[in-house]
Amino acid sequence: MPRALAHKRGAPHSARMFNIASLVIGVLALPWILLGSVPFLGAVNWLVLPWGVLGLVLGQLSSRTSGRNLNLVVLLIAVLRLWIGGGVI
Repeated sequence: MPRALAHKRGAPHSARMFNIASLVIGVLALPWILLGSVPFLGAVNWLVLPWGVLGLVLGQLSSRTSGRNLNLVVLLIAVLRLWIGGGVI
């Protein structure tokens, strides 16, 4: 009688890759947030929002939370800067 396949430990490979992709998106969005913090360049944060949401979705699909948390911080800073500048009411 054949033996049952052994249970694999840890998260699947794709779940780890989602976290890495989420971290990369968050790290690439950070310089744009700094650029958007300069007066008269706040509209750059509108470009950061879709990337932050994409990173957040990928981080949510992951088994780890570091990518999701980084993109939450990116989105929070972008929305806060837009709110202060009057871009989000």
